[in-house]
Amino acid sequence: MDENNYDNNNDNDDNNNNTNNYQLNNNISKNSFSYAHLADLHLGSWRDSSLRKLSTAAFDLAIHTCISKKYDFVLFAGDIFNTALPAIDIVNHIAKKLQELKQAKIPLYVIPGSHDFSPTGRSMIDVLESAGLLINVCKGTVNPDTKQLELKYTIDPKTGSKITGMLGRRGMLDRSYYENLARTPLENETGYRIFMFHTTLTELKPKHLEMLDSHAASFLPKNQNYYPGGHIHHKSIIELEGYGPMSYTGPLFPNNFSELEKYSHGGFYQITVNRKDENQFTQQIEWLPLKVKEHLAFQINCTNKSKEQIHEEFNHLLSSKDSRENIVTLRLSGSIQNLQLKDLEISKFTDLANQKEVYALLLNTQKIQRDEFEGISLSMDSNPEETEIALIKEHLTTTDKTKSEYEFQLTKSLLSTLNTTKKEGEKSYDFQSRIIESCKVLFSDNAPIKNIE
Repeated sequence: MDENNYDNNNDNDDNNNNTNNYQLNNNISKNSFSYAHLADLHLGSWRDSSLRKLSTAAFDLAIHTCISKKYDFVLFAGDIFNTALPAIDIVNHIAKKLQELKQAKIPLYVIPGSHDFSPTGRSMIDVLESAGLLINVCKGTVNPDTKQLELKYTIDPKTGSKITGMLGRRGMLDRSYYENLARTPLENETGYRIFMFHTTLTELKPKHLEMLDSHAASFLPKNQNYYPGGHIHHKSIIELEGYGPMSYTGPLFPNNFSELEKYSHGGFYQITVNRKDENQFTQQIEWLPLKVKEHLAFQINCTNKSKEQIHEEFNHLLSSKDSRENIVTLRLSGSIQNLQLKDLEISKFTDLANQKEVYALLLNTQKIQRDEFEGISLSMDSNPEETEIALIKEHLTTTDKTKSEYEFQLTKSLLSTLNTTKKEGEKSYDFQSRIIESCKVLFSDNAPIKNIE
């Protein structure tokens, strides 16, 4: 990996430097230490079993790397799972790997992400913490006099690092948490400090996600040495005046077609801190890729081509590369005029891929156009959350700013609550009751969306 001084003016989308050095002015208890920053695994997000296996394999490789490199601790900035109550087989596998990390005496510090969060306050993160497999560092109390949220640092015993952070909520429902955060105590604390976050920051937002709602970085407390982030599935890093480096490490494994096509694989940051003298430290940040399968990205413009020509072009693309046991993404675009999608015989693409022993084929037809078809105003070739937000805003029923904000937040919160599945062994009646109770919370007097004004 190349090593250089980080340039604050680098564009997030074009910054390919994986290693960055920073000057720090804090005391820590060890002369040097190293740790990992992971985020956004979303185990269970892939419906395709072969891709779900790769998502799990990426996590296994990340844990193996953390153990082999003998990190002092590991950070996970939210969304280990794709739902607050994942399938038992997924939880069982995670528990076994985290036990390996624990046996290596490497603590795991986490914050719940927007997918880990449950309106009922119960999630698998709590279960894993009770089992001693991880530590949720989003801990604090609300001061009864000031009504501010006062977060507490968790101190890593080996390094003396002080770690805290804010949980994530979908649809920017975490805004009130940041607005009511007591920043001064965190900013005045001494030592090596880490503030974890799982939200969209305006300054870190990549160009292709510009339409997403976001918080300003000023919502976060100043004077922390590192700000490990999650939620945005794009590797980026910046340093602002008064703040240490802030970063998104990207997902451990891509979570959908667009991410696979754009990034091919996931990864995480490795941070190494060295003491220069009593109050001076250098900090090296390096992004480590996690490749569990090679990926080939193909595109075919279907304009003025017959289905036979399109099939033959795909077969030629497969033959031109070593596609055996690789992931292949195929994006079809252009105009098919009088043809319908079914006329393209999608199964033929699968047959051709199977003949070449492709590990998994992902086919995307969202950019296919037909002359008589008038598309909706929203581009569907985007991040799922970006698409969801845009659709909600497009269909708001009021133009009143306050009422529309309430309607937007309520809709997002309802979608988040309803995005769950039956637990193993759970009866239909109990499942329905759990969903109803979760929805009731959103309409109660204590619901966060009641206070958005």
